[in-house]
Amino acid sequence: MRITIVNQFFPPDISPTGCLAASLAEDRASRGDTVTVIASEGYVAEANRDEKACHPRIGIHRIWTPRLGKRTIFHRGLDYLLFYILATWAAVRLPRQDVVICLTTPPLIAGVGVVHTFLHPSTKLMLWNMDCYPEVAERAGVIRPDGWISRLFKTLNRHLSRRLDHIVCLDEAMRQLLHKRPRETEVATTVIPNWEPLSEFPIPETNTPSNSGKQPFTVLYSGNMGHGHSFDTLIETAELLARRKSNIQFVITGGGIQADAVQRMIEKRRLQNVRLVGYVATAELREIQRSASCALITLRDDMLGVMSPSKLHANLAMGLPIAYIGPAGSNVDDAIRQFDCGISLRHHDSESLVQFLEELAGCSLTHQRYAARARAAFEQAYCDEQTLPLLDDALGAMLSGNGARKQSLAA
Repeated sequence: MRITIVNQFFPPDISPTGCLAASLAEDRASRGDTVTVIASEGYVAEANRDEKACHPRIGIHRIWTPRLGKRTIFHRGLDYLLFYILATWAAVRLPRQDVVICLTTPPLIAGVGVVHTFLHPSTKLMLWNMDCYPEVAERAGVIRPDGWISRLFKTLNRHLSRRLDHIVCLDEAMRQLLHKRPRETEVATTVIPNWEPLSEFPIPETNTPSNSGKQPFTVLYSGNMGHGHSFDTLIETAELLARRKSNIQFVITGGGIQADAVQRMIEKRRLQNVRLVGYVATAELREIQRSASCALITLRDDMLGVMSPSKLHANLAMGLPIAYIGPAGSNVDDAIRQFDCGISLRHHDSESLVQFLEELAGCSLTHQRYAARARAAFEQAYCDEQTLPLLDDALGAMLSGNGARKQSLAA
């Protein structure tokens, strides 16, 4: 079978969507499929990159973009525009593919797959939906709801849906949001969570924290500090713990548009128990995770369904109990309810968060139980050995006709 995967990022770029695309590409190539990837050069510059040495069974079309980054909407938009144009040209030149799988970086890149299906009508088109546009941009305040940009997105989404054979989304809330969109055809949809490779996460050593004062109990927030997350409860909790002279501390890695605001909040409240580390390499992040005792994940209420925090999976793999602050019904809330691997709280419930963290820090047996359940959740639901077969099933159903387009009265 000939499969093409389209996404702006692909390793060595460390973008989560790129890593997921690579995992799928390598899995399908190992099964004997002819796999092609259309990706940009990303933001990781490597001289003399040897694609065949890195991915010997995968053909990679690297698209040049100016790599202007995310400094402004203009810079990001120019990167996107050039990728759209050159990725479309690459898709046009491909021989007929059996399946084209498009992610959502950049938004609407599924249009590249649509162009290929116009030339080769027998090709099946799958959308692997990581984020929902324009909803995420509207709720982040980047574009005006029902403004001309939003209306353009919605019109293009409606036209794209005509050509889709299958949609993979990340949680039930995202599936429901996509289902409510006006569309002219009903598209078969499968919920498959993101994952991390099991082989990269050996079973962690038992972490037995104590409140003796010799080793602080560390709560880790890792990853993007973007529009979709809220840090008010973290700061409120840190203030409460500081007043109690607790040895519980917070470490924040990564960056994003909210990083400066969080730093100002820390300085204004003179919090000594919150430390911003900034972006770190993957190897350093794993060391920080090994020294941590709990992971904190946040999601804004209005971002339910439009995005799915991907930091969950590596934290589970490391055996870190999860403290989640956000709306019920997200992928993180689902994992906690199903596996009892942490606590799910709503925003500003800092008292309950303090109670949970003090319980973990004060009883090593309680912590070990949560940690064991976190690792079990990873092995049973959020590693590649569990999720890739689900994608295989979705591909099989689509190719056999069980995932074919169905007519709908929605317009």
